[in-house]
Amino acid sequence: MYLFTSEVVSPGHPDKCADIIADSIVDRLIIEDSQSRVASEVFVAGNHVIIGGEVTSKANLSQKDYEKIVKDAFIKIGYDGTSSFSKEETLYPDDVKVQVLLNQQSPDINQGVDQEDGEIGAGDQGIMFGFASDETADFMPSAITYARVLCDKVYHYALAHNHKLGVDIKTQVTIDYETKENFENCKPQKIHTIVLSAPSVEGMDIVKVRELLQGLINDSGLPTNLYNPQTTIIHLNPTGRYVNHGPLHDSGLTGRKLIVDSFGGYAPIGGGAQSSKDYTKVDRSGLYAARYIAKHIVAAGLAKKCNVQLSYAIGVIKPTSVAVDTFGTYTTIDDDKLSEFVIDNFSLTSNWLTKKFGLDKPSEETFLYADIASRGQVGQSDYSWEKLDSLELSHDYGGD
Repeated sequence: MYLFTSEVVSPGHPDKCADIIADSIVDRLIIEDSQSRVASEVFVAGNHVIIGGEVTSKANLSQKDYEKIVKDAFIKIGYDGTSSFSKEETLYPDDVKVQVLLNQQSPDINQGVDQEDGEIGAGDQGIMFGFASDETADFMPSAITYARVLCDKVYHYALAHNHKLGVDIKTQVTIDYETKENFENCKPQKIHTIVLSAPSVEGMDIVKVRELLQGLINDSGLPTNLYNPQTTIIHLNPTGRYVNHGPLHDSGLTGRKLIVDSFGGYAPIGGGAQSSKDYTKVDRSGLYAARYIAKHIVAAGLAKKCNVQLSYAIGVIKPTSVAVDTFGTYTTIDDDKLSEFVIDNFSLTSNWLTKKFGLDKPSEETFLYADIASRGQVGQSDYSWEKLDSLELSHDYGGD
């Protein structure tokens, strides 16, 4: 055996609730003022939500506006007060108390971001990593892909059947590659273990709960060449009783699910979270760009897997470094030349990132940052940074 594991949490997990609330604030501010500068952290504990950080925007939100954003986010997540769980067992939105502790963004930062010539300097220093592999159709590692499949299946069932299940769900998938060579060459052999925990209403027999969850796994669309329900080890609500759940029983904080949001631990991650930040913050836009480039390199057949590192300095327009690592899986062009290819063909300035991916235009018709917070920052085919719209560039570099 050679095993690798990734986990995923649903939007109802307390940390994800914090991310979704923070990005609901980002959405509201940027939609009203596309030049908004936002870095608002959210802490959720019991019935209390604390919003802190810095905001500079022409959108002037009141206490009641923030309270409505928080309440609407909880309702959309599934904490809408209509489930069969009691107020002692889960969160009810009308009971939530919101404290707002927001300041103006420092002018020391602003002078480097919004420059006189119209350019946008990086909103902070930092490193970002983007990864891709040919293991799945979405060019993501297998473990997190299938953990997401399972989590989505159970979460959407819980939304539609809140008289049975709650929305604070966790999944975990272990892939058996059998050998290190298979792991290095992106050849998963089978799903070895599945762990799934979902809250169920009081009085629902654990046997019935596990039968329900097993049925959802079997109906989730896991690839039959990897998943065998007769041989895969499966742990369903392994502690038995799981009734009390959500922010009422576990605190949540923005930025604590970086691994879930990215590549499931298969690849390095940068030093900062994406949720809560506007598009000038390269923790957000730099991740999207690095993932976009890595995905193109793999999709073009230039490598079986690829990691791209970018780094930025606050107030500086272009990245301070670009590095490509294909882990020895490149086909025709080595990593040095691939790094040169990226530098020569992708601007990677903050302005370029913003315009390329439409990051200053969140809307119901395009995308919402709150939706991205709930689904993962990368690996969803409808995101603009997931589109393979520059593959023609690879032809001059030996791509398929």
